[in-house]
Amino acid sequence: MCKNDGLLIVFSGPSGSGKDSVLNMLKSQGNDIQLSISLTTREPRAGEQDGLHYFFVTHEDFEKKIAAGEVLEYAQYNAQYYGTPKTAVDEWLAQGKTVILEIEVEGAGNIRRIYPDCVSVFLIPPSIETLRERLRGRQSNTEADIERRIDIAKKEIPHAHAFDYVILNDKLDQAVQDFCAIIQAEQLRTSRNFMLEEVMRA
Repeated sequence: MCKNDGLLIVFSGPSGSGKDSVLNMLKSQGNDIQLSISLTTREPRAGEQDGLHYFFVTHEDFEKKIAAGEVLEYAQYNAQYYGTPKTAVDEWLAQGKTVILEIEVEGAGNIRRIYPDCVSVFLIPPSIETLRERLRGRQSNTEADIERRIDIAKKEIPHAHAFDYVILNDKLDQAVQDFCAIIQAEQLRTSRNFMLEEVMRA
């Protein structure tokens, strides 16, 4: 059977909206997806491992990679760099994989310009107060940092209108189901399938 074209999904949302939780559950359910590993200059959080959750690099190393054209997109968030290695993404797409890029809102716009056929998904919390409580629940941010993130979130959420899909993360199970539905629908798009050509040749 002919292999479908790869599917690139750009996944964004405010800090604390639950992006990591959604992707972890999506992966744990056995979904055939490839999660991209981002570069970042921020310090690892408790339990995060280099090369598994992020590639943790210095500001100097990150800027060298930008100059060498090794970063597909990058953005600064809370004075830290976040970016996506380009080579791996292109290789996965060439293999027909469904690749999910968890990217900050500014970086998502860059990806949509580079890959106009990508699918963009925005995750939102049920309320700003819920978002604030989730950030507090991490127990890794000061109150001042939480309020900075809340201010950023208020500026990011209106950008959801530029995305193809919006998922409300009120209940995690439902949010994951919604994401699965989006993936399935997009994989069945005529433009990404060669089944019709096979049937016509049969």
